[in-house]
Amino acid sequence: MIEPWTLVTGASGFVGSRLVRALVERGERVKGFVRAGSSLKQLEGLPEDRFQLAFGDITAMHTVYRALSRCDRMYHVASNFKMWDSNPDNILKPAIEGTRATLEAAKKRKLSKVVVTSSTAALGSEPKPEPMDETHEFNLKDPETYIRSKHEAEQVAHEFAAEGLPVVMVLPSGIVGPGDWKPTPTGASIVQYLKLSPAMRAPVTEGGLNFVDVDDVVQGHMLAMDKGTVGERYVLGGDNVTFEQMFATLSALTGLAPPMRIGQGWVSLAAALMELNANLGGGNPTVTRRMARDFAFSYVFVTSEKAENELGYTHRPAREALARSVRWYLEKGYVPDKAARRVRLELRQA
Repeated sequence: MIEPWTLVTGASGFVGSRLVRALVERGERVKGFVRAGSSLKQLEGLPEDRFQLAFGDITAMHTVYRALSRCDRMYHVASNFKMWDSNPDNILKPAIEGTRATLEAAKKRKLSKVVVTSSTAALGSEPKPEPMDETHEFNLKDPETYIRSKHEAEQVAHEFAAEGLPVVMVLPSGIVGPGDWKPTPTGASIVQYLKLSPAMRAPVTEGGLNFVDVDDVVQGHMLAMDKGTVGERYVLGGDNVTFEQMFATLSALTGLAPPMRIGQGWVSLAAALMELNANLGGGNPTVTRRMARDFAFSYVFVTSEKAENELGYTHRPAREALARSVRWYLEKGYVPDKAARRVRLELRQA
């Protein structure tokens, strides 16, 4: 019997590329689905007998269907991880229409199982530091574009599961760690901090987020494929950390300045100015008005108890995940030499 292949959409991305390597390392034959023109640096060096590239567009069902030839399983990881875009369809279309087209192709190919990557963003947020689980109902009205995209894409996955497609959904929290080459919005905040002058303190609010290492998320994906119950969703999180604790940890790791708490008025003003600047000159605002409203003073704290109990999922401490992220950005030249030299020598050499 010929061994079937596994398709990974978004294979050139942060999570997708790490997932491809982990699958190949455990002996699977993997097809990496990427758009034409995508950077393939993160996929270099993979054995040709275990890895193939498949080019296409997740919003074009026929290209996914073609890539699924000889495959019996699929990880749908692809998305446009941007919080904001002057044209919201650049984020919404890949997430929502891309999920629909990809799962339709999986249905036509009669795959044995599909794991869809959602996000804890699809859970919403809470005004108090109380962990949310998979039963938490989305509670944000008029959310930022990326948040809306993840919520609506997950509803599409639920529709296909209800129709009989063997779908399992995983909800990673704020992912950090090596391989974040773009970088993602979460990673960009770390890079920005590393570039600060020694005396400059990072402004933070009183909210918080759950941080998880990318390779723990990758293992969670594979566990969901191997053990996940069809139709279920599993939170893949790490440690719940306030924004102040996050930057205090980065300060302790790097020797740079500790964070400074700021109020809502400053955040709202900064968000409005950043959006204005992005609309006039391009680029992406670090914080938008919707993000400030829904997350700056709220908590996206989660629990991975379900994944731990049902899948055997585990995660490393947030401090270790953040340290791995910092080391990778320094090693790969994301921080100018002058700023990189300010970071503690023991971290760079660890």
